Amino acid sequence: MPLTHFDASGAAHMVDVSDKAVTDRIATAEAWIKMRPETFDIITEGRAKKGDVIGVARLAAIMGAKRTADLIPLCHPLPITKVSVDLEPDADLPGLRISATVKTTGQTGVEMEALTAASTAALTVYDMAKAVDKAMEIGGLRVVLKDGGKSGRYSAS
Repeated sequence: MPLTHFDASGAAHMVDVSDKAVTDRIATAEAWIKMRPETFDIITEGRAKKGDVIGVARLAAIMGAKRTADLIPLCHPLPITKVSVDLEPDADLPGLRISATVKTTGQTGVEMEALTAASTAALTVYDMAKAVDKAMEIGGLRVVLKDGGKSGRYSAS
């Protein structure tokens, strides 16, 4: 299957979605951020000097989803109807597991918005806690659910 963001001559272009059906679209992406146990305790106990790390990261993720078309050159600006973000503490990492779900009704999917939201949340956690832990690690960024449109439903195994 050819890549859709290149024309016949190989030049990058924005995909024409004008003939696509308007359907309900949803995507969920996940990521994680690992940290030292001491950093985990500071965040989960609300002792970070910059404030509520989880709350700020959730807001940043929502803002990131809404600005995806400004960051990813060939993304369409979309009328996002919902963004929900969960940052769950996981002592086994130790760190936070992040899940971001984005919804719209439109002609193209919201996978990029969900990925941007999850990564923005992780980057915000790093920014807010880097003074105590520069060795934090971000990973696991992937789409775990996509539904709507011609290609139908995708669910990661």
